[in-house]
Amino acid sequence: MKEEFLALLRSVDREGMDELINFIEKSDFFKAPASTRFHGSYEGGLLEHSLNVYKLLCEKVKNCPIEINVSQDSLIIIALLHDICKANFYKVDYRNAKNSLGVWEKVPYYTIEDTIPYGHGEKSVMMISEYIKLTVEEKYCIRWHMGFTEPKELYNTLGQAYKKYPLALLVHEADLETTYFYDV
Repeated sequence: MKEEFLALLRSVDREGMDELINFIEKSDFFKAPASTRFHGSYEGGLLEHSLNVYKLLCEKVKNCPIEINVSQDSLIIIALLHDICKANFYKVDYRNAKNSLGVWEKVPYYTIEDTIPYGHGEKSVMMISEYIKLTVEEKYCIRWHMGFTEPKELYNTLGQAYKKYPLALLVHEADLETTYFYDV
């Protein structure tokens, strides 16, 4: 999966992409979970989730009832990097739990260590922008990929973003569907 991910990113002709890839390779992105307990909460879960979002997003764009005019480069950037904010975000800790024999033992679990508390979608936009220039549509798609899991006070803004950039809604759908249909 790592090689597939890197090949897709390397296919994007964007100034700064080599530096962004270098950052990703030095981070824990390829080993990180996608979450602590909701989906992909295992080593490599983030990588698997990101590739699944990419594949599903490509299908959604192709089969969308309205025309979505987007480049392959944008689809790759949006889908593969929408959760880059999770790189260097999780750490392994230990807690006591009873095993199948009823004996207490230390077991590993993922916990959050957020050293850059800047939100989620907006943090991914910020991190990517440190290396490559994003289009406005890419920024909106990544920023609003969490959809209606955002605080309800942002629903009007979210709705306006989805009207302006329908691709952002497809990104949210792909992320959500991947979470519940493909990530275990």
